[in-house]
Amino acid sequence: MDTSPPAALTTQMASEIAEQPAAARRTLDALLPEQPRLRELAAGRRRVLLVARGSSDNAAIYGRYLLEVAAGVPAGLAAPSVATHYGARLDLSDTMVISVSQSGATAEIVETQEWARACGAATVGVTNVEGSPLADAADVALVTRAGPELAVPATKSYLTQLVALAVLADALGEAPRGDALDRVPAAVEELLHTDVGAAAEALATTDRVVVSGRGLLLGTALETALKMEETCLRPVRGYSYADLRHGPISVVSEGLLAVLVGAAEGPLAEPMVDLVRDLHDRGARVLGLGGTSDFADECDLHLAGPDLPETVEPIASIVPAQLMIEQMARRLALDPDNPRGLKKVTQTDR
Repeated sequence: MDTSPPAALTTQMASEIAEQPAAARRTLDALLPEQPRLRELAAGRRRVLLVARGSSDNAAIYGRYLLEVAAGVPAGLAAPSVATHYGARLDLSDTMVISVSQSGATAEIVETQEWARACGAATVGVTNVEGSPLADAADVALVTRAGPELAVPATKSYLTQLVALAVLADALGEAPRGDALDRVPAAVEELLHTDVGAAAEALATTDRVVVSGRGLLLGTALETALKMEETCLRPVRGYSYADLRHGPISVVSEGLLAVLVGAAEGPLAEPMVDLVRDLHDRGARVLGLGGTSDFADECDLHLAGPDLPETVEPIASIVPAQLMIEQMARRLALDPDNPRGLKKVTQTDR
């Protein structure tokens, strides 16, 4: 079967992926001046809770790691149903609550932000829509500058959420940011030229896929798995490296393709090399994204990551995955702009 994508087809998803360098730069320019307000809002607050669903939840996972690793602020992921269904009353007077929603209109997230304020929290809304309920009700609104996003899969809105969370973590940290954030748009631009054809072909012709990463890049791995599921209609499991090493490793066997997201530096770079070898011993093939040169050499297929410090690497590392998944969908004769059964704004029952 010929699984080559239609050569002349340009999708909305592909167009929005290509807009990301400019969207990242606009978002940095808009949000860096908000850092003094964020520091003032955080004064006297000892911890951060992040509230999100879907792709925004994967962005929040990055934010959680970054706040703890780079800013030294205890952070965690809140369960919205604690507010919307259980109506629990918590003392959040020492807490900053960050609510993340691309539309700023998901009722569950807006309601959870209102609950957090009633419990004494300071609130920050991260959204792509100025004037949305989330933005209007937050103490500080970090409005990303992705521009209108028409494809159902979130690409540029997700990436700019990562930028916003990096700006926030930088504001709450004690060390100056240097040029790391400033280098992000150029790194995103460079990755747009990645040749993802072989990777997309391998995924399109494989029924069994797992995705794994760890630490600051865990959110990237989970977002890659989610995008593959919603855009290509394939059941894909996303695991942290640590979780995969436990029970799920038993399902790894010949015929499985493991997509591993690695860091180019940091304490978790080398363990990913060991994981590649372990998966090979169990008969799996490995498609690597980013990582060290040793990691790349061990993988069956490899897509380069950005030349960035680990703290901001995840902002750009999602780009090759987005390109790969858009092309995978077309190879499967699917419309990546309008995945079956999905809408742009997802509403839960509350």
